[in-house]
Amino acid sequence: MAGIERTAVIGAGVMGGAIAAHLANAGVATLLLDVKSDGRPSAIAEKAIARMRTADPPPFMSRAAHLRVTPGNIDDDLGRLAKTDLVIEAVVEDLAVKHDLYERIEKLRKAGSLVASNTSTLPLAALVEGRSAGFRRDFVITHFFNPPRYMRLLELVVGPETRREAAALIADFADRRLGKGVVRGHDTPGFIANRIGAFWLQCALGEALDRGLTVEAADAVMGRPVGFPKTGVFGLCDLVGLDLMLGVDASLAARLPPDDPYQRVRRDLPLVRTLVARGYTGRKGKGGFYRLRRDGGTRVKEAIDLATGEYRTAERPRVEGVEWARSGGVRALVAQDDAAGAYAWAVLSRTIAYAAGRVPEIADEIEAVDRAMRLGYNWSAGPFELADRIGVDDLARRLAEAGVEAPPMLARAVASGGFYRVHEGRRQYLSCAGDYRDVPRPEGTLGLAEIKLASAPLAANGSASLWDLGDGVACLEIHTKMNTIDADVLAMMGRAVEIVPRAHRALVVYNEGQHFSAGFNLGLALFAANIAAWPMIEEMVAQGQKVYRALKYAPFPVVAAPSGLALGGGCEILLHADAVQAHAESYIGLVETGVGVIPAWGGCTALVARFAADPRRPRGPMPPVVAAFETIGLAKVARSAFEARALGFLRPSDGITFNRDRLLADAKALALQLAADYRPPEPATLRLPGPSGKAALALALGDLRHKGVATEHDETVAGALAEVLTGGPEADPIDTLPEDRVMALERAAFARLIRTAPTLARLEHMLETGKPLRN
Repeated sequence: MAGIERTAVIGAGVMGGAIAAHLANAGVATLLLDVKSDGRPSAIAEKAIARMRTADPPPFMSRAAHLRVTPGNIDDDLGRLAKTDLVIEAVVEDLAVKHDLYERIEKLRKAGSLVASNTSTLPLAALVEGRSAGFRRDFVITHFFNPPRYMRLLELVVGPETRREAAALIADFADRRLGKGVVRGHDTPGFIANRIGAFWLQCALGEALDRGLTVEAADAVMGRPVGFPKTGVFGLCDLVGLDLMLGVDASLAARLPPDDPYQRVRRDLPLVRTLVARGYTGRKGKGGFYRLRRDGGTRVKEAIDLATGEYRTAERPRVEGVEWARSGGVRALVAQDDAAGAYAWAVLSRTIAYAAGRVPEIADEIEAVDRAMRLGYNWSAGPFELADRIGVDDLARRLAEAGVEAPPMLARAVASGGFYRVHEGRRQYLSCAGDYRDVPRPEGTLGLAEIKLASAPLAANGSASLWDLGDGVACLEIHTKMNTIDADVLAMMGRAVEIVPRAHRALVVYNEGQHFSAGFNLGLALFAANIAAWPMIEEMVAQGQKVYRALKYAPFPVVAAPSGLALGGGCEILLHADAVQAHAESYIGLVETGVGVIPAWGGCTALVARFAADPRRPRGPMPPVVAAFETIGLAKVARSAFEARALGFLRPSDGITFNRDRLLADAKALALQLAADYRPPEPATLRLPGPSGKAALALALGDLRHKGVATEHDETVAGALAEVLTGGPEADPIDTLPEDRVMALERAAFARLIRTAPTLARLEHMLETGKPLRN
């Protein structure tokens, strides 16, 4: 078969519905089926689609994506499988139910189409029992992680009779179209991530109970200090669902042999069973280990007392030893002779030892296990990478002192010097055969980390670096905290404009951090304001405009490649780039009004110019001003690259990449395409309405103030924004203004606002809480 263009998902529950939504995000026409109901036959699937359209976080990436999902029911619509390339089964984890469904699918499916189960507990061998040879050849397990839009891991399990072409097709589809990190697992209980993750959870819960730790204290240790998500272990259980946690445990306990270490670490948890019975299943229920209680108009976070089972006000614990992880990493944490160090050591050492003993049982190599835990559990490092950070010698020695025999893989790592190494500029892992092999990278991908291992930067300072991607393309990497923009970043942008033309044809702005850029460094701005260093702030604004315009009009194409947050000054980079290749999960916006200022690195000018040039929008001086005023004034943030297109932050021609691992390669290819016959753009001229337009915006703003929607300082900030967007007092709708005149208005408005007490209060509040202040 040529490819996968039409899919069906059977089972419209939480998981099946979300899988269907993500298939629709990728542009795939999807049939969503569930059992027939009274009244409207397809009501269950219809309700699932309606629920997902209002869910938060949203399963759909755009308002129109749900139109690609067609609801139906199994009794009336199963015949549509004759036109479907891939069927994903996501029904209840009951072997008899699945067998009955597969018998019906086999009679109706298109010849050669693929059938996949999203099971997380049942073995493939049992699923295909009794099916024809042709069905078995086309059958795989595709284990998505919840929520499918946001969790990158897809565990792919194939049977001994599965066609190689079928496995390759589904892997390529999941990689390129759905953006998944595909990890091949074996047909073993829990596959990879849940096998290791369930052991870790059981161990962490049990050790916390035995040591008398509060849920907050345990999460403070078993979270960011060891490179795990900030939810920690108890918060993660709430996120996953306590009922699901019990289900996974029961499945593993039933399927694993009696001598598996999981059987020794697991324990009955009466408190958890009681919570589930009372409807406290976690975040999807009334609460779990944590809950939110309304007290008047406020919400109070509560945590459960593990000893009594009663809720109390949650506290922010001060756990001795956690600070060591911030300076010395996990190695320093587990070395501490205190409660935090002992807890971290007890959990991590046993988890690493368990993982080392499961290879090659659950996966061919250790690298697959580490990748599965990074992608499926959001660990910053997998168990074998953690072992290297702790030190395999110390790990094996301390295990031996505790009477625990080192698994063969750990002993092999001790003899070899670690599970990973860098050799001749390439990162390599220790194979099960005992030699080191290059960490695999999917065909067609490009990694900045690998380039950095194998080469020196073209230029670098403490905040940014310039790298050679090959083929005449350079890469500007920002590497500050949250990739915020400071004077050194601006300086490196300026150097890039000078360096790139010497030996390169194009520039890509990209980094492999969690976020592209959170914008201007607010801490620096607040510090300068507090010491009244107004010239310093004004110089930063002027310098930002200068280098952004230099990139825009450089004699080479500039392609921005965002992922994660691209806010404020980060968004302005995109607006000045010749083209953008965005990761689908890009959250883009001009949010400056939330801290009491306006975009001043050309963001106002660029956005209103883009709206004015867009043939799909109403013509005339006022419509683009109104659109830009609403977008900037309300600090709108796109929650996907598709929403960014709708808001104007991306052009219709800008590219969207689903797989984060493919973003740099796609951006480089786009840059080379633009470089083939590149000519810099002409400076824009704008036809703006002037004072009459500002007066119209002021009337609308005054109405919002009168209704209590806008505060006094909101009105001040919006008034400054209106003056910039309408072109200032000298603008006339029959004349045009050069863009540098409008950018001068940006600088002047920013300088006025930054000096006001309410703006300084907003800056300080944002830095302290991460949330905007309405004053």
